[in-house]
Amino acid sequence: MRMTLPSGTEAEIAEPMDHDDDATMGLVITPDVFGLRPLFDDMTARLASIWSMTVVAVDPFPGLDLGVDVEPRFAAVPTLADEIHLRDLVEAADATGCDRVGLLGFCMGGMYCFKSARSDRFAKIASFYGMIRLPEGWAGPGQGEPLDHLATGHPDRVLAIIGGLDTYTPPADVVALEASGVNVVRYPDAEHGFAHAPDRPSHRPADASDAFQRTHTWLTT
Repeated sequence: MRMTLPSGTEAEIAEPMDHDDDATMGLVITPDVFGLRPLFDDMTARLASIWSMTVVAVDPFPGLDLGVDVEPRFAAVPTLADEIHLRDLVEAADATGCDRVGLLGFCMGGMYCFKSARSDRFAKIASFYGMIRLPEGWAGPGQGEPLDHLATGHPDRVLAIIGGLDTYTPPADVVALEASGVNVVRYPDAEHGFAHAPDRPSHRPADASDAFQRTHTWLTT
């Protein structure tokens, strides 16, 4: 179900069918560069059901009509501000109604997971193939480096799911990420985006299933 956060940003929220306020954890999802769309509506509902969590997915491009092509979306990233997106993620955490809330992100959203580790609001964080350093062309006045944010936060709360063949997370960056205190799990034969979008050529069902199982364990322990 669509909702509007106090900031005015659009989000999708789903409750588990057997919701129990005393037992349920909240989960916030920050999507990839293609934003809030049916893929994440479905993921929100599915994870709410199978993980028994209240789940909220947040639009990373509030107020922008960017279409479906990747080029205008990449071009818009330098206009985004870390503080604004973190505000929206925290508002989404509050919208779950849960004290304990996890954060899950993919690609660009995975990068924002690293940046959000400085917040005390998220008990556990899982980043799927998030950019460890800002890609060329993404720098802007409101964009900080993920490793810098990790250095001032809680890297020990972060699980990073990394594909061994992912050009967005080169080996030297992964080494730096691990050195920061993040728990890294590598899938040696996986490329970028291998887990969350089954229609992608890079999708690897077995690795995806394992990554989500590890993520659930990480978030709930």
